[in-house]
Amino acid sequence: MSSSNTHITEGIEDDFASFGDVTASATRVTPGNALRPEDIAVAGEGPASDAVAEYALQLGDDALILAQRLSWWISRAPEIEEDVALGNIALDQLGHARSFLIYAGKRLGKTEDELAYWREEEEFRSAHLVEQPNGDFAVTIVRQLLVAVYQNLLYTELTKSSDQTIAAVCAKAVKEVDYHRDHAIQWTLRLGRGTEESARRMRVALADLWPYVGELFADEQLHDDVGDAGVHPSTLRSAWDEEISAVLADAGLEVPQVPDAMSRGRHGEHSEHLGYLLAEMQVLARKHPGATW
Repeated sequence: MSSSNTHITEGIEDDFASFGDVTASATRVTPGNALRPEDIAVAGEGPASDAVAEYALQLGDDALILAQRLSWWISRAPEIEEDVALGNIALDQLGHARSFLIYAGKRLGKTEDELAYWREEEEFRSAHLVEQPNGDFAVTIVRQLLVAVYQNLLYTELTKSSDQTIAAVCAKAVKEVDYHRDHAIQWTLRLGRGTEESARRMRVALADLWPYVGELFADEQLHDDVGDAGVHPSTLRSAWDEEISAVLADAGLEVPQVPDAMSRGRHGEHSEHLGYLLAEMQVLARKHPGATW
């Protein structure tokens, strides 16, 4: 961990003696001594309470489902550079998901694969926004804008979590999400200021996705239960509104005036889209259980 983040992991370095382990594959090694999912797996204790495990599971599910959505764009993006960009963002989200799911699983007695591939739809805690179909490129960019600004604010606050593992994961994740945020902002400006058609598509996407925003900032009993280990999402809303409004204004777009959807993904009540996504994501593991390669 870099010197600027030393305070976050102080006291847990001995648990992560495998940092930079030469046996890790090239796809698993992260720059420097950043906390890897494999480091969490070999560390000592998991979350201190069921509530913290559920909170980590919620964070992991958002990242996992968004990664699955974004990976669809590989070979389908409007530019080759976007194939790479969206693929990299998906991989970042998958890395965040692995870290949170491994950590939650240490308390729940399950592996990351069991949590990803063997839970049923109603056991997932992802927000409705990340489940929404990719639609056209404008829909994906709007979804990315809404989620990336939210995650950037959330992970920034979670670097101060009393749970040292969550804090360490977020110290790495926030740097990656900051790029996701910048990528989404640049495309929002490009499309909003582009042609009449690109601006129209952005307005349609905003109107379609905005109803799912409220769920991201809804406080639940869980947030009281985790205490300083988590963040009450309602405290992030004003900063999120300010940033999103400024970006949209700069792009020649407006905040849509639409009612909130009845979204209860945090309670396992999902949109009609999640079941189809999980069927595709889980089919190989369920078709060939225990297979290795």
